[in-house]
Parts: sequence; structure tokens; C-alpha cells
Amino acid sequence: MPKSLHPLTFLSGYFDTVEVNSSFYAPPSAKNCAAWVRHVAANPRFKFTVKLWERFTHQRDAEPTPGEVRIFCEGIAPLADQNKLGAILVQFPFSFRRTPENRVWLARVIDLFAAYPLAIEIRHATWDRPEVHTAMAERGLAFCNIDQPIFSGSLKPTDRVTATVGYVRLHGRNHDDWFRADATRDDRYNYLYSPEELKPWIEKIERIRNQAAEIYVITNNHYRGQAVVNAFDIQHGLGKTGVVIPQHLIDEYPRLKHLFSQA
Repeated sequence: MPKSLHPLTFLSGYFDTVEVNSSFYAPPSAKNCAAWVRHVAANPRFKFTVKLWERFTHQRDAEPTPGEVRIFCEGIAPLADQNKLGAILVQFPFSFRRTPENRVWLARVIDLFAAYPLAIEIRHATWDRPEVHTAMAERGLAFCNIDQPIFSGSLKPTDRVTATVGYVRLHGRNHDDWFRADATRDDRYNYLYSPEELKPWIEKIERIRNQAAEIYVITNNHYRGQAVVNAFDIQHGLGKTGVVIPQHLIDEYPRLKHLFSQA
């Protein structure tokens, strides 16, 4: 990308959303969030989704404090105030099964952030039940539809809509590395979906966007720009036109030259 451009400015010329991952590890600062809004100002459609701090989803040994809630909410305030916050992604690990204790924890987190649009990512199949879907719809919570390596108990691909927001996350399918103890982040997310693998997801995305007011589709197979490649694949599959893909990306992934009449 041109060195004169901020990465967000560059990406917002091609896409209408970015999912913020750094907020999982620490609450974002209001200063940074305000700067992010400025960087995407040229795209009025652009909205951020923000992953909830892991203190509320993974570090469950003690109850969250009011101060922890406040620091997260104050940080994302510029996004919410400028109508640039599409959703908070509340992502729980695969080990978060539907038990009485975990149901109570989830309900508390939902209550703490009830003022925001929430997308709930629960990866274990024990949550994929009609009563869960009904309860989420009653609360206006978006069910996060995911693609992930399939193990016993894994949530399989879905196309559920339980809120005005539809949400999809494609993680890749690195089955052998997903839970391997010494696997690196790149090992887990080094996966390029083929057009044939994406076709069923494009059909699901079509169904979701016919029901939801807004839909966010996040490609999380980010190693070596593969998430961007598959994002362009999905745009093409959904009928978007007039996209000019950066030449350096076509050079690295020649299959892209056949999209959007590049060649």
C-alpha cells in the first residue's frame, strides 16, 4: 500500500468494515478510536466492529468490576458517538459450553453491555439450540455464524439471524493446527479458501443479508493477506462491481485477476 496512506484509509477504499482485534487484549483508548474515525471519513458507509476485552469472555475467575466496564465503554465512545460502531463481538472460546454457570456469566456480560449492538460468538455446539436462538432474538442479540475447523462438539456452519445485525466470521479450516499446543497464530490462520469452499458461504450470506438490516462478514484467515483475497472473492460472489484490486495482490494471488474484469 502507499506509504503516504494510513492502513485504515487504504482498507476503507475497498471495504466497509474492519473488525478490531486489539481490543480483545486491552481496552482501546478514546484517542485512538477518534483517530480511526478520521482515517475512514472518506467512506460514509464504513463501520467498525470491536472485539470485547478478554476480561469479560476468557478471564472468568472473578466478576468484572464497574471500573473495567467503564474503561472499555469510555474507550469506544468515539465510535458509538459518531455512529461508526457496527457491533461489539462477544467472543467466547470453544471450551465455553452451555452449562448453568456459563449461562449466568453470559447473561451478566449481555446486561453489562446492553446499550450496544452485540454479536455473540459461541463456538461450542451445545449453544446451537432453539431456545438459545429464541432468547437471543428476544434480546436483539446477533448470533455469530462461523466457519471453523470441525471437531466433536464444534458449532457447524449456520446462517442464523436473531437481530437487526447479521454477523459471519470465517476462521479457516486448519484442523491439524487449531488446538496443537505449539502452533503459532500464523499456523492456525494460514488458510486460503477456494472459490468452491466459499460458494456455500456466499449463499448463506445472501440469505442473512435478506433478513438483516446490516451484515458484517469478517475473514479471519489473515496470514499473508489471505483474508483480503477471500474478502474480494466474497464481494465478487455477492455481485459487487467496479472493484479495482491492487496489482501487488494480483501478482501474489493470480487467481484474483479473473475477478471484477481485472484482465
